[in-house]
Amino acid sequence: MTEEQLPPGVDPTIPSVARMYDYYLGGKDHFASDRAAAEEFIEVVPGIRMMARANRDFLRKAVTELAGQGIRQFLDIGSGLPTQENVHQVVHRIIPDAQVTYVDNDPIVLAHGRALLIDNPHTTVVQADMREPKALLDHPEVRATIDFDRPVALILLAMLHFVPKDDDAETIVAAVRETLSPGSHLVLSHGFAGHAGQETHDRAQQVYSSTATGSLTSRGPAQIAAYLDGLDVLPPGIVPVEAWRPEFDEDVTIDFNQPSILGAVARVP
Repeated sequence: MTEEQLPPGVDPTIPSVARMYDYYLGGKDHFASDRAAAEEFIEVVPGIRMMARANRDFLRKAVTELAGQGIRQFLDIGSGLPTQENVHQVVHRIIPDAQVTYVDNDPIVLAHGRALLIDNPHTTVVQADMREPKALLDHPEVRATIDFDRPVALILLAMLHFVPKDDDAETIVAAVRETLSPGSHLVLSHGFAGHAGQETHDRAQQVYSSTATGSLTSRGPAQIAAYLDGLDVLPPGIVPVEAWRPEFDEDVTIDFNQPSILGAVARVP
């Protein structure tokens, strides 16, 4: 998408977290402001490209597992720009008529997603904001495509770290959990600074304060465990995403001292 094709209200000079993430993944849907901000963040966290790709692999493995268990509804909140191995592509290889509903508040994400999926009867793209969870979950298009009386795989991938206040993040997770019926699953990942020093924290926050989202907040295993309290957390628990069921007999060392993206999948009993 060129700057001339941008949806109304989009300022290409303001970095977007979705387009920065696309840049980390090696995509092509980003502008100069996104690349500059992303490169600045790479200086702060040199491993962010690898983390982003591991997070994407975690998504693929998690939805493959849940589709294999027979889950037929997937709600991806904060889905981001389309890239390889999107949720619908992974799920539909296993259950061709499973419903996948993507939700995002970024106009460019919505434009790309709707153009890509216009002919896909089992995939929907909805405009809503995670920071207003009740309105999102009650959105007419969400309710028209997702039956919350049946098991749902609800995905919050690398989203909650853009919510600066702990109380607000807890409210979002609580609203999601209240909506999910038994047998549903929550797929969650979250940025974690490990034991990085204050200077690193400050520089990371400075980069993301320039984005439309405006913040980046680290939360660790204990906070994520609190989100999942009372749910059945699937093995191997809350781990850096690259350590979630590694493939090809990979030997992954878990080190909670290092910056990472933590991931977990939990079942509603």
